[in-house]
Parts: sequence; structure tokens; C-alpha cells
Amino acid sequence: MEIDKTNRMNALFEFYSTLLTEKQMNYIELYYADDYSLGEIAEDFEISRQAVYDNIKRTEKILENYEKKLHLYSNYVVRNEIISEIKQLIANDKADHQEKINQLLDKIQEIEEE
Repeated sequence: MEIDKTNRMNALFEFYSTLLTEKQMNYIELYYADDYSLGEIAEDFEISRQAVYDNIKRTEKILENYEKKLHLYSNYVVRNEIISEIKQLIANDKADHQEKINQLLDKIQEIEEE
């Protein structure tokens, strides 16, 4: 399993899990967060490996569609990057950074208003 995809699915799951069915939540959590194989999940739920695979693929698309429409995860990432930059500027404690800090704070405000 690709690490980047695993991390992305886990992040999207954190933001959108409450919008999924219980079965979708269970399969995605077991597969991505708990690193269960398709066979292990199939055995636990007494269904075919193919049924688990199909459900996981369908749920991945659902999570990606939620993100495409709502942008909760991408906005979270952008906000954290801006906040890190602000903290770095504040740590440098130079007066000439005030304008840059204000620009970054404006960006955060724009994201929150979307």
C-alpha cells in the first residue's frame, strides 16, 4: 500500500468519517488505519474479498468527492502552513515582518470565509 495514499485516506477519513455509513467507516478504518488486509476484513465480516475491495474503492471515491466539494482537508493544510510561517516570523521578531504577518492573517481570513 502506498504511504502517501494511506496518509491521505486517513486524513480524509478524519474529516469526513461521520458522512459515511457504518460499514464504509469500518472497512476504511480497518484497511487504512489498522492495516488489515482485504482477506482479513472479508473474514471478519463473512463476505468476499471482492466485496470488501469494491466497498473500499467506492468509499475512497466518496471521500475524494467530499474533499473536492468541501475542501476541509486542503484548507486545514493551507491554514497550518500559514500559521507555521507566522510563528517563524514572530520567532525572528523583526519589525519588518509585520506587513507579511498581516498578509498571512488575511489569507487565513479568506479561507475561513469560503
